[in-house]
Amino acid sequence: MIRIAILDDEPLARAGVRARLQAHADVHVAAEHADGESALDGLRAAPVDLAFVDVRMPGLSGLDVLARLPPAQRPLSILLTAHDGFAVRAFELRAIDYLLKPIDDARFAEALDRARELLALRAGLRPPQAVEPVGHGRIEIRLGNRIRYVDAERIDWIEADGDYARLHVGARSHLLREPLHRLAERLDPQVFMRVHRSALVRIAMIDELQPLANRDALLRLRNGTPVRASRTYMEALLARLRDTGTGDA
Repeated sequence: MIRIAILDDEPLARAGVRARLQAHADVHVAAEHADGESALDGLRAAPVDLAFVDVRMPGLSGLDVLARLPPAQRPLSILLTAHDGFAVRAFELRAIDYLLKPIDDARFAEALDRARELLALRAGLRPPQAVEPVGHGRIEIRLGNRIRYVDAERIDWIEADGDYARLHVGARSHLLREPLHRLAERLDPQVFMRVHRSALVRIAMIDELQPLANRDALLRLRNGTPVRASRTYMEALLARLRDTGTGDA
């Protein structure tokens, strides 16, 4: 269970975060604070795993609150703001993402997913895998009474298609009746990488990366296919591309 604190001086903003979190069974809102001083006292007395932090609050700002906490006690944070001119200081304080107000539901879910991944890594955990990681084997796709086998090494990228995953193999695509997030858990992370909440890409297929104004990026695969990469996954993606020598970052 992820313990969460919400720091925002606007009651409606706090209610909006709380309402979005109700859709996630693995989180618990442990505290809410409407100003910086009470937030600092509360986080010192009862540390949390993750904090949604309004950058501008009366008295101490949200960033000031984080800065005054010892690093060992400072939670991961997702910033809430109408501005984006604080990025350098924010990431020094272990902010993992920021959400521009009014908050977009998809971006909220992406930021929470990233927090889950980082907390799991910190705890030394791995996502549960029901089968051996798939990277060079075959994936079964059931078509009525038939089964089609798709070689994993031929897959260029995978996108969410409703509750299912669509595998792109050259000019063809195959619908796998399995949610993208579940498929991602059993794909070999050395071969495939999540670049968006709704997209996985074979790392070796990335030919070019073009940064966008909102800190997302446009990936160009070796076959010319464009795939959008979310800012949530950019840090890990850039690190992987540098390690493999793939892409043009």
